[in-house]
Amino acid sequence: MTDTDVIVAGAGPTGLMLANELGLAGVRTLVVERLPERSGQSKALGLQPRTAEVLEMRGWLEPLQQRAVGRLEGGHFAGIPLDYEALGTRFPYQIGIPQPRVEEYLEQRLAAYGIPVLRGCELTGLRQDAEGVTVTVDGPDGQRSLRAAYLVGADGSRSRVRRELGVAFPGRDGRVSMVVADVVLDDPGGVLPEQWQLPSFEVRDATGAFLLPLGDGLHRMLFGGPEQQGLDRDAPVTEDEVRVALHREHGDALRLKAVRWASRFTDASRQAEQYAVGRVLLAGDAAHIHLPAGGQGLNLGMQDAVNLGWKLAACIRGRAPEGLLDTYHSERHPVGARVLENTRAQGVLMIPDTDVRALRAIVTGLLETAEGNRRIAGMISGLDIRYAMPGSPEHPLLGRHMADVRLATGRGLLLTSGAQPALEALMRPWQDRADRTTADRAAGIPGGDGAAAVLLRPDGHVCWAGPGGGEGLGAALGRWFGDPQR
Repeated sequence: MTDTDVIVAGAGPTGLMLANELGLAGVRTLVVERLPERSGQSKALGLQPRTAEVLEMRGWLEPLQQRAVGRLEGGHFAGIPLDYEALGTRFPYQIGIPQPRVEEYLEQRLAAYGIPVLRGCELTGLRQDAEGVTVTVDGPDGQRSLRAAYLVGADGSRSRVRRELGVAFPGRDGRVSMVVADVVLDDPGGVLPEQWQLPSFEVRDATGAFLLPLGDGLHRMLFGGPEQQGLDRDAPVTEDEVRVALHREHGDALRLKAVRWASRFTDASRQAEQYAVGRVLLAGDAAHIHLPAGGQGLNLGMQDAVNLGWKLAACIRGRAPEGLLDTYHSERHPVGARVLENTRAQGVLMIPDTDVRALRAIVTGLLETAEGNRRIAGMISGLDIRYAMPGSPEHPLLGRHMADVRLATGRGLLLTSGAQPALEALMRPWQDRADRTTADRAAGIPGGDGAAAVLLRPDGHVCWAGPGGGEGLGAALGRWFGDPQR
């Protein structure tokens, strides 16, 4: 017997997003979180265009936009500006919103699904068998065991789930240490920024202090310097450190009044070799860590959750075709690896060195070209993600996310250009797990390059595109939505 279908370890953005995806599919889910309450620390600050499209697809973007504190037009690569306008998205900007506000909204949504978040409960052990996973948690009422069909470790960079599994986490330790802090400042010189702006990581030294307004008199401060190097990752950040960095950059124009929160971070870069071992899976920082360059980390984890959620739900319901859950690793591991690669490259471009300054000038010139900008902006924004769709006819849309389509039910969708009787007949056996609707444009699918119809997975990615005859549609339905008789 199981206590629930899925246990999610970790109530950060990744874990809460996954719990919402599972709740949308009617899957019994339980979230366990080590911390007794949400920290309130600002942590990550931005939603990239790809994440905005995913949230809009579910109908969850508008409430989050109401909680936003700013907007960053475009993006950046090591501080070099990127233009998102060229990417054809309705969201050519980053939405500035502190991580706790994202978590608060996602956790509030769980009440509608009856999904509890058990706070102050630390996972201390796990064992799995052919039928499920048993976990041990230490909580306010002592130790207890919980059992589920599946366990997902979304419990951060020091993931207990990953360590219990024995999954290798190759990569390298951090070589550079920096500080991020939420601070309250006195501004007698009138130099504080009122609007969000791109960070200016000029390669003159390693001591810059970048400031970003968070609202309510609070500012995000990011800095590094010789005194930060060699300190333990967990060493407390002192007010003197913050004050020295602030004075070094701004002189007497700004004065420190209070430090609300501060933490150290490094350019450590690691990725789990496996995202899944049996009935236990890893997502978010439990699966990958990297330098927080370009504002990608929170987005990478939330998109892990969207990719995994519907596949896990299909397994719980007994509708998953063979190998469906394996595609979580095969699709998301390369995406994570690419983020690690580009953040390592960004780290190099921020080294205070004469030769690096020359390299940075060349990269800046390349990113000012239309093709260079499009390529790197697509990578940082997440809008260029394309999953392999084996066995399907080649088409420009195949594997890509289709924007401006609402999939609030978490089901698949066959989108057709006008009435397509042959396609409707082919799809009828799967009508309990996928819907059908017509495109607004009678001339064809928007952006469909002549396709009469496209089949979307619940995560919004196109898994079939083709003519009205429906060649290959039945195979794609079976490959992604399972045997209709089950």
